Amino acid sequence: MIEIKNLKKSFGDLLIWEDVNLKIDDGDTLAIIGRSGCGKSVLLKHLNALLTPDSGEVLIDGKNIFELDYVSQRKVRQKFGVLFQGSALFDSINTFENVAFPLRYFTKDSEEEIYRKVMRSLGYVNLEMAADKETSELSGGMKKRVGLARAIILEPEYIMYDEPTSGLDPETAEEINELISLMSDEFDITSIVVTHDMHSVLKVADKVAYLNDQKLSWYGTLEEMRESDQEDLVNFTTASEYQVKILGN
Repeated sequence: MIEIKNLKKSFGDLLIWEDVNLKIDDGDTLAIIGRSGCGKSVLLKHLNALLTPDSGEVLIDGKNIFELDYVSQRKVRQKFGVLFQGSALFDSINTFENVAFPLRYFTKDSEEEIYRKVMRSLGYVNLEMAADKETSELSGGMKKRVGLARAIILEPEYIMYDEPTSGLDPETAEEINELISLMSDEFDITSIVVTHDMHSVLKVADKVAYLNDQKLSWYGTLEEMRESDQEDLVNFTTASEYQVKILGN
C-alpha cells in the first residue's frame, strides 16, 4: 500500500501543489490526471524518492521513504518498476540487454537464469522475436513494450507509468492499455498511471486523482468520476468531443 500524507512541493518560489493526501490500495490502478504543468510527473517521482517534498510523507508499506537511509531507499525502489514516457532504452545495446540490465545490476543471476527471465518478460509483451533487435530498429510502440518488459523484470510490487500512450497511434495505444490491465489483473501489481489521455484512464483505472490549482482537486473511483458534477473536473474530462462521447456511454 502507498499512502501520501500532506505532501507539498515547490521549486523555489513556484508552488507545484500542497496538502496532497491519497491512498493507493494493493492491486489498484490509480490514474493521475491534470493539465500540462500541474505536477503529475513530479508527484510520481515522489513515490520512490527521486524527488524530496518540502513537507509531508510517502508511506510505502507503512514506512516513510523520506526517512530511510540510502541503502534502505534503494531496497524500496526495487519494489518499483517504471515505464518512462520516452521508454528510456539504451541505444548502444539490443532489446535483450535492455531488458536484462536490471538483473545484471541488482542480482547475481546466472546467464541461464537471466536468459529465462528476459525471454519470459518479452513473452508477456509479445516481443520474443525482437530480442536481438537494436533499439534503432524498434517502432515507438515496440519501445514502449520493451520498456514495460524491463519494468517487470524484477517482479515489482508497483509499476509507475509516465504518459504510457503518449505519441502512439490509437491501435498501439490500445495495446499498451491492454498490457497495463494485464499487469494489474494477472500479476496483482499496483499501478500508478500519469496521463492526460482520458480514453486510457477509462480503460485501465480503478481510481483517479485530479491535480488542479496547485492541489489535489478531486480523488475517487472511476465510477464516481463519471458521476461527478465538480465543474473543473467535468471541464477537463470533457475537453474534446471524443471524450464527451466516451464519458456519456
